[in-house]
Amino acid sequence: MVGTARKRSTAFFIALGAGVITVVILLYVGWVQLNWRTGVLLYLGVLLLLAIIAGVVLNTIFLVREIRRNEQHDAFINAVTHELKTPVASIRLYLETLQTHTVDENKRQEFYRVMLQDSDRLLSTIEQVLRTGRVGSSRRKLNKSTIDLGALIEGCIERAAKLYRVPADGIRYQRENNAGPVTILGDFEEVQAAVSNLIDNAVKYSGNNVDVTAKTAQNAGGYVTLRITDKGPGIPPTELERIFKRFYRVPGQLAVRIKGTGLGLYIVRSVARRHGGRAWAESEGLGLGSTFVLQFPAAPGDAAMPRGGG
Repeated sequence: MVGTARKRSTAFFIALGAGVITVVILLYVGWVQLNWRTGVLLYLGVLLLLAIIAGVVLNTIFLVREIRRNEQHDAFINAVTHELKTPVASIRLYLETLQTHTVDENKRQEFYRVMLQDSDRLLSTIEQVLRTGRVGSSRRKLNKSTIDLGALIEGCIERAAKLYRVPADGIRYQRENNAGPVTILGDFEEVQAAVSNLIDNAVKYSGNNVDVTAKTAQNAGGYVTLRITDKGPGIPPTELERIFKRFYRVPGQLAVRIKGTGLGLYIVRSVARRHGGRAWAESEGLGLGSTFVLQFPAAPGDAAMPRGGG
């Protein structure tokens, strides 16, 4: 209901702006016909008309942007509320069951496992919201150290496989040309969050048939590139840039079915930029899978020794 009301408000203000511009033009044309001999007034009238039209257009643009931004904020609040409420409700249900019923040991251990998973999900959502503020602050300094990116990726893969119960061959890590360790200079927690977000997204959007590959390569230009490829639903070309905006999620049934906060990819790009790197997405279209690319400057000792192409 709120979304429909806002769409009507947007349409109303666009129509109002167009109507005002039309009235101004008609009044101006009539005025010119009555005062066509007065050149100075004609010149001033043109300037006034352009100023009024520009003002109305800018006002309409800013208004539409504000309405869309409010819609994204509402969607974010709804998503976060769901992501927080669902695991809390689940944990509460299992605790009440343990409190009021006699449960055998095997069942009890299963309850503990589910509650721990829900706790991890809850903490992950909270950490993601908090991290958005941290990576968005230019005043927060990076705690840089030399990072073995391959070991970090393997740790993220192990966590995702356990969390989402992915078979051993569902997520793979490959070093291009079987190269040795690939290192970068960066903030371990931020880089880990970016890589983990990309792997988690690839798994979640793959559905029941998870087939995800993470591949690293070191470019001659001194950058380490991580490409995470999945065989999921793909991304429309028009959405490849928008998906990195804060709170933005690709509209459609898939976004409704797969819950999220709309912050993961914003964090990924923010982390890459804070480290002097880049992040982007590639996809041939719907149904053709997608590839997310992270690029970081290589650690100084490795920058002069490229291992393969990018």
